[in-house]
Amino acid sequence: MPGAAELPLHSGHVPRWMLARMERLAAAVVEALVELRGPRALVAGLSDPFWFQAFNNLIGMDWDSSGSTTVLTGILKTVTWRRPELGVLVLGGKGPRMRLVPDEARRAGDILGVNPGLVERLSRAAARLDSALLQDGYTLYHHAVVVEEGGEAVVVQQGMNPERGLARRYHLDRASVEEPHTGVAGRPGLALNLTDTRSRGARRVMVDLLQEPPSRLYRLASEAYRLASGARSLEDYLGGPRPRGSGAPVWARLYRPVRPGPQLRRALEAVASDPPESEEGLLYKPGVGPAVVRALALVAELLYSAPASTRDPVTHPIEPYMYAYAVGGKDGVPYPFDARTAERAAALLEEAVEAARLGEREKLMAIMRLRRLLPRG
Repeated sequence: MPGAAELPLHSGHVPRWMLARMERLAAAVVEALVELRGPRALVAGLSDPFWFQAFNNLIGMDWDSSGSTTVLTGILKTVTWRRPELGVLVLGGKGPRMRLVPDEARRAGDILGVNPGLVERLSRAAARLDSALLQDGYTLYHHAVVVEEGGEAVVVQQGMNPERGLARRYHLDRASVEEPHTGVAGRPGLALNLTDTRSRGARRVMVDLLQEPPSRLYRLASEAYRLASGARSLEDYLGGPRPRGSGAPVWARLYRPVRPGPQLRRALEAVASDPPESEEGLLYKPGVGPAVVRALALVAELLYSAPASTRDPVTHPIEPYMYAYAVGGKDGVPYPFDARTAERAAALLEEAVEAARLGEREKLMAIMRLRRLLPRG
């Protein structure tokens, strides 16, 4: 169930002593899940923003922190590369680690027997989807790919909006130009959303526009910019109807239209050297970045009456009481991190996994839900 979650930006770090216990507990949970249901179950779980958040809370991270994404994926990366026999690996990460995905995909191909090209393709598509085709005010700074030995994979990435003081997490498990997010948790607003079904017409116009010579496309972008700025068109003087949405569409007020200039001209010329021939091509062709997409969307709406959607793909609110609080929280919510309980839970799961490997699966199945292990107050 791919989707997105929106969280407040938090600074700080996890103390080393606490991180070690979180790692041990996360490793025990992953081993138990893989033992019972296989590595694909972990990928499926991490595709769901609520499942991801519950796992994050179960090991003791904050329920509402932007660090929940970076810490949990970092822990899972450490755990899975340390134990590749689990059949699942986490690639990439925060900041510079995002650029490691291609190299790590090749290594994952050798270890898991998966096609690294398909992993890279999903990674590239996800990055383009949530930075260019969906422009909601968040800049990506974290990008991780979770892949299992059967080839199933999910991208978990996060963007920040410093002005709102929020981070938003996106989960994608398919490289689809349309509706890649089937569940989104966060605070709704406005967005330039070319992944929406209602943007299908705009996407088709954009692909057609990219087949035009860059000089003509630049002239169209300049005319659309003038209309968005409130200028009158030649049709106004001739008495004809004005293009739909001219003046200033809602998203043009939210996202400043790209001012024509040398930078836009060079960008359009670069894309024209190898333009995408389909909507899916918008995900992979170099140069189709946020600025080019905004310029094309403006032309599509103002000159061709093909508006892009402004729907923010948020469908579910963040609800703290939906999650598991097995060992407390790093910041003391709902109660301080309980190291002793975390160690006990991890030890019991480790024993159950070892017993299951020896043919005694009943114990593991009985304690799979950690809440049964914890003291009731």
